[in-house]
Amino acid sequence: MVTILATSLIVLSTPAVALPLPEPTGSKPVGTTSLHLIDSSRPDPWNPEADERELMVTLWYPARKAAGKRAPYLTPQESAAVLKPFPDVAPDALTKVRTHAGLDAPVRKGRMPLVVMSPGFGFPRATLTSLAEDFASRGYLVAAVEHTYESVGTTFPDGRTTTCLACVKGQDPTKVTANRVADVRFVLDELTRGRWGRSIDRSRIGMVGHSIGGHSAAHAMKADTRIKAGANLDGTFHEPFVQRLDRPFLMFGASKSHAPDGTDDSWKKSWSHLSGAKRWITVAGTDHSSFVDHAVLRSPLGIPSQELDGERALRITRAHLAAFLDRHLLGRNTPVEDFPEVTDHSRKASAFSAAH
Repeated sequence: MVTILATSLIVLSTPAVALPLPEPTGSKPVGTTSLHLIDSSRPDPWNPEADERELMVTLWYPARKAAGKRAPYLTPQESAAVLKPFPDVAPDALTKVRTHAGLDAPVRKGRMPLVVMSPGFGFPRATLTSLAEDFASRGYLVAAVEHTYESVGTTFPDGRTTTCLACVKGQDPTKVTANRVADVRFVLDELTRGRWGRSIDRSRIGMVGHSIGGHSAAHAMKADTRIKAGANLDGTFHEPFVQRLDRPFLMFGASKSHAPDGTDDSWKKSWSHLSGAKRWITVAGTDHSSFVDHAVLRSPLGIPSQELDGERALRITRAHLAAFLDRHLLGRNTPVEDFPEVTDHSRKASAFSAAH
């Protein structure tokens, strides 16, 4: 079942000061901008009154220099939408999150590898900021797609803030996935043929998704061969793989649910259908939201969070994602610290699959 984790939290207090995200670990200053894209070739799948699909996309990129004011995290309307279930929390609390990217800073010259990102169901694309800023500081162009009406709040340039029309009980994850695949393919078309095409190395495109965004990453790869490598952050595979996925794929998640003996067996069922380079990694002390900004934002808000320190959870996630993308998009071996919380199940899972 598709769930809206963003609205399943219990907020106990509201911070009086800014909430800083972890500093990017790369050497390059980071810039960011937002794009408003319209796909006039298809009606919106969630809003029957819209005969075209509107999307907001945030780009993060290596900047020529550190410039511009820091980008806002969420608009007041988006923050209020996320926090609506929690009346004791100031509705603007998430506008106080401090980012590290310069708004509209000048982009570095040259072509860069592109990473497309898809958030969890109900989550705004902003929840991927810590990962995206880190990728950009390492030399990647990053595009996080807001799947309109699948986020609790999306503010458009004209001031409209849409809600999550798709967030209904019993929502079909197959429909959500198909829509996300179409969104991603449209965004790739727009980016590669538009002015940003001059900055994109079309031979080096990857995709990272959280929750159903991770599931969608695998299906987007099957639908679009431009995506050379993908990663699923703690997402259930809601549909079986009908065809083998022959490009590199990383499964990275919480140990209680996504270890081979965990509560979600969809990774075990899908493993043998990944025929390219593949890795299966879990992190002890984490939960479903430990791999995005919630890892560091929940505790200051008084929200029950993962056992593992939030900054360490993001440090582990960033390091393994960067190494995976560097290896399969750039052909570069990037060393990763030996984190004791991390277990790599890849060899054992492959041996099990071979025996069965």
